[in-house]
Amino acid sequence: MEAVNTIHNRQVICETLMDAAKTDKNIIVLCSDSRGSASLTPFADEFPKQFVEVGIAEQNLVSVAAGLASCGKKTYVASPACFLSTRSMEQIKVDVAYSGTNVKLIGISGGVSYGALGMTHHSAQDIAAMASIPGMRVYLPSDRFQSRLLIMELLKDELPAYIRVGRNPVPDVYTEDNTEFIFNRAVTVRNGNDITIIACGEMVYAAKHAGDLLAEKGISARVLDMYCVKPIDREAVIRTAQETKCIITVEEHSLFGGMGSMVSQIVAETHPIPVKNLALPDTPVITGKSLEVFAHYGLDATGIAKVGEELIKRG
Repeated sequence: MEAVNTIHNRQVICETLMDAAKTDKNIIVLCSDSRGSASLTPFADEFPKQFVEVGIAEQNLVSVAAGLASCGKKTYVASPACFLSTRSMEQIKVDVAYSGTNVKLIGISGGVSYGALGMTHHSAQDIAAMASIPGMRVYLPSDRFQSRLLIMELLKDELPAYIRVGRNPVPDVYTEDNTEFIFNRAVTVRNGNDITIIACGEMVYAAKHAGDLLAEKGISARVLDMYCVKPIDREAVIRTAQETKCIITVEEHSLFGGMGSMVSQIVAETHPIPVKNLALPDTPVITGKSLEVFAHYGLDATGIAKVGEELIKRG
């Protein structure tokens, strides 16, 4: 039986930042009364002089981080994705992206992680909002191993970035000794030549499992982990459009303006084949636990595989 992972992506991010902060005193973490929910309490306890608590003031949070970055600090902001990507959008656009400050924005409890709290706490528009800002990169790591490697890579540069992670532990897509990772390049999780499933974030595990279900039906499915939503791996999208018959995109986001839209644009411009975008609907999402919401909207392995089978049958 497959072991159940109990380690949150946000916990791994905290551990990675703590490792780096031991030798780099310019690393500063900022929170908006969110150190607990961001799993950053250990960082605040061990490095109190490298931690800033702004309180529930997301606009100030981003501007203070940008100011510190302009003084040579490497700032990491952690706040619920639903608030960080909406309340602070002007500060992100002007103080971070336009000014080119070294601020890494970590949107915690992304997508429908807050479940029963409903639309006020869901972040189904953050990919579209952040990706639309010139100079802002967008990343959705799929598991704890990829989260660690992503943060380690981002620690090396001085460019703005938005990283979205969920609230709960997610199943491992990779293993500690087998995590393929090339910065800003999609990862081929599964090879296939009939259909391609391109997913990001927590949807990657479901897409991987959907590939297994399709294999049982005699359908060869390729699965791509597009953790780098912006800059999207354009070459990987074109290659898969040329080598497989159709594409499904899967994301925990609105149907509009997300990864699916980007993939569709690339395919339409370069090598048109059928593309089906699976995402959250254009309506307030039902309340429930993440897995319940995913199953309801066909964003689980069974729902993805069903769509894949239908696409192949259509020819």
